[in-house]
Amino acid sequence: MQNAASKYSALIKDEAKRLGFSFCGISEAAFLEEEAPRLEKWLKGQMHGEMQYMENHFDKRLDPRLLVDDAKSIISLGYNYYTANLQTDKNAPKISKYAYGMDYHTVIKDRLRQLLGYMQTEIGEIGGRAFVDSAPVLDRAWAKKSGLGWVGKNSNLINKQQGSYFFLCELIVDIKLACDIPATKDYCGTCTKCIDACPTEAIVSPQVVDGSKCISYLTIELKNEIPSDFSGKMDNWMFGCDVCQDVCPWNRFSSEHQEQAFQPHGDLLDMTQKDWEEITEETFKRVFKKSAVKRTKYAGIKRNIDFLKR
Repeated sequence: MQNAASKYSALIKDEAKRLGFSFCGISEAAFLEEEAPRLEKWLKGQMHGEMQYMENHFDKRLDPRLLVDDAKSIISLGYNYYTANLQTDKNAPKISKYAYGMDYHTVIKDRLRQLLGYMQTEIGEIGGRAFVDSAPVLDRAWAKKSGLGWVGKNSNLINKQQGSYFFLCELIVDIKLACDIPATKDYCGTCTKCIDACPTEAIVSPQVVDGSKCISYLTIELKNEIPSDFSGKMDNWMFGCDVCQDVCPWNRFSSEHQEQAFQPHGDLLDMTQKDWEEITEETFKRVFKKSAVKRTKYAGIKRNIDFLKR
């Protein structure tokens, strides 16, 4: 049985690499005991802001067997989105690298489905579900358990070979696979660059981010007006924020992604400060036709840009 589990795990990892995933690790589907008190404390501290959905499905976030019947294994994967390309106008409102191209939910979910299909063809009848940042799954906890990296002080998963510019996703399946050794060592050491650089002081302690202060939350998740307390503190970010990753020494190992779907729209990086401040709904729809930026809608982007001018 163990030999079969090891053989299947090797097959899955080879196919994941062929499909473009940067890395793949496997862990047993079980209750996340260490995460339970941390999640409870974070929620009680109101660090999720207006993200009320974080309060839902508490039990499912901690036990994948409640998401997939008879779940036995978690296949955690990373998908690179790093690019050295930047917006040409240094005064233009900034957009996070992950949102330059096509919506990652669509791109990665398609690859996960292909991987699951491959498993069903090569191994046999397998039940499972694909998750890409859109369900009650604690991605970083499973990635750490699968040996993909450690959780940095900015609460991002960091991989020794590739830094942190990658999306995390999972397949939760009902087949027993050979598990990887969990990551136990923290290689951040005494470095506090991410904590020191955060414009809104959202990293309140190592590995704890007050989501209600995070620029990504303020520019994307927050549906009401951005509190005036953050005026002058947004570092000119209009969608997301890369500050804590940009300053992380481990990201010197980041390499350019090879995903064509993540290439930016032809006009995006060359838009000037004036272009952004005068953006029309028609331009917004054209530039962000298949982008994750559509989540915040035209009104949301306008709100963010207008707030930056204060």
